[in-house]
Amino acid sequence: MHVSTIVGLILALASTTLISLAYLREHGAAAGLPALSLKRPLRSAKLLLSSREWLVGFAMETCGFGLYVAALALAELALVQSVAAGGVGILAVASARFGHRHLTRRERMGAALAVTGLALLAISLTGGQEGSAQGALGEIALWLGATVGVAVLVVTSNRAFLKHGVGYGIAGGLFFAAGDICTKLATAGGARLLFALPLIAGYLLGTSLLQIGYQSGAALTVAGIATLLTNAVPIAAGTVLLHESIPTGALGVLRVLAFAAVTAGAILLARPEPARSQSPRAAA
Repeated sequence: MHVSTIVGLILALASTTLISLAYLREHGAAAGLPALSLKRPLRSAKLLLSSREWLVGFAMETCGFGLYVAALALAELALVQSVAAGGVGILAVASARFGHRHLTRRERMGAALAVTGLALLAISLTGGQEGSAQGALGEIALWLGATVGVAVLVVTSNRAFLKHGVGYGIAGGLFFAAGDICTKLATAGGARLLFALPLIAGYLLGTSLLQIGYQSGAALTVAGIATLLTNAVPIAAGTVLLHESIPTGALGVLRVLAFAAVTAGAILLARPEPARSQSPRAAA
């Protein structure tokens, strides 16, 4: 395995840790603000920017994204996203610690699966060829269009589906996933730098939807669901669109099990928590 890949995965781990802590800060700030809405973007942006706690969280998220871009420039998309998927375990532990509560049995299982997946991934990296193809632009455009289309469908669906911030977490995660794919493509340089435009749009919409979701759902639910989709969709894209290689034999089996473990762990952790005593805010 190339040294650059090892450095890239270390950067990915640092990135997901920083972003997970940023999500908790943003949740704490957004939950205490008047109702945010995509229908009133300037008012919502003003409310967020007036909160010092939210600005600190957003600055942390921005730094985490910078580390993520560096990681993608050094390692394959699917590998980086697999490490990032383990961030939901970090999010679970941090949310319990900051919330002065114990992790539930389901949360402990989810965190254990995520960590197990990372361990299996590390073992699988001892073999297998590296490098990926550029990917066909037509297939990439179709994939991104379908991802964004589903996100829009979720946001415009009935309010019951958006309950407890679940819908906003799904839509936000899908926009982030599209942005992550565009980030990997943009790091290739040349004409593919144009993917920086949908990259910006994806992250802007994803961030906005998460803040709205934070006002009606727990941080682990909203950010956990978003983290799941943000990583699962690009992992699939790396294999299907960019033809990123998987080791053969036993190491290949371990790689697949690693992907499955981090995804299963994220699903367990992202499941909505029972309603708490605080009244949820209405968000549109």
